[in-house]
Amino acid sequence: MSVNHTLLFSVITPSYNQGQYLAETIESVLGQAGNFYLDYIIVDGGSTDDSVEVIRRYEQLLNSGVWQVKCRGVRFRWVSEKDRGQTDALMKGFRMAEGEILAWLNSDDTYLPGTLLKAVDVFVSDPDVSVVYGGTHFTDATGGVIGRYPTEPFNYQRLAMFNFICQPSTFFRKSAFTEAGGLDTSLHFAMDYDLWIRLAGKFEFKYLPEFLATYRLHEESKTISPSSALANHKEALDTVKRYYHWSPLNRVYMYCHYLLKSKMPAALGKFNFPLIVLSLPFAAVRYIILNKGIRFKDLKMINPSNIRKLFKDWMDIYKEY
Repeated sequence: MSVNHTLLFSVITPSYNQGQYLAETIESVLGQAGNFYLDYIIVDGGSTDDSVEVIRRYEQLLNSGVWQVKCRGVRFRWVSEKDRGQTDALMKGFRMAEGEILAWLNSDDTYLPGTLLKAVDVFVSDPDVSVVYGGTHFTDATGGVIGRYPTEPFNYQRLAMFNFICQPSTFFRKSAFTEAGGLDTSLHFAMDYDLWIRLAGKFEFKYLPEFLATYRLHEESKTISPSSALANHKEALDTVKRYYHWSPLNRVYMYCHYLLKSKMPAALGKFNFPLIVLSLPFAAVRYIILNKGIRFKDLKMINPSNIRKLFKDWMDIYKEY
């Protein structure tokens, strides 16, 4: 690829009833500056709040020339119709996408200024790189920074134990995405994790130790929602087992923890210590059954730092990174 080649980015934003955050997300994408073209697609799931009005407002700002475009050019498209969930909406957007480089940004997250330009520099300078990812700030519902996502340099084996690749700060070549088979629409929580693992089996990843995006944690966020915790951890555990033929101890524990919690009366589920005491032996037995034995690398995860995390709220752990 020529150094002078001008890349076309396609960014997909899936959205459903996120009107209170959507404007900030849209502005963070349309405000990106640099020597590239932007193909921005919003896939709304038939929102009943003011999401469509927000989308139309920015469409009008672009069409009228009021919005100052800071890159080589912007194509803005959107649809609003019922879908089968976030992954279905994303694949709908990716099928529409025309860019050489793809990404998705959820409707409550944002890009930091200069993010796409930093990704451009890597993709243009190193044609062998197919995936670029970087750091991400955790923010609260108001947008205030409360921590950082624990990203780290790429390691395929380490990825089985922890998804250190943060989705809002990740970009990938369309050719790699297509060859990998796109997103698995049967997944509702671990679709990004599943994609990273499949991409990692064939393509080169590049880690940028810089902050590229913000990841908003709020009550409706699937990442921290208690109502989706069990399904979230089950998908992650099943995904690792599918590709690595191994179930890491930490992932087995988290699945067992939330499985037991789902079976307990709500009043008892609020007490963390007895839940941990019950989860540990349950997880140990389940781990041995799944793996048909014990792996030394898993024993190394039993250390004071990880044990302390068992007694902490997930939001507090996120804030510590």
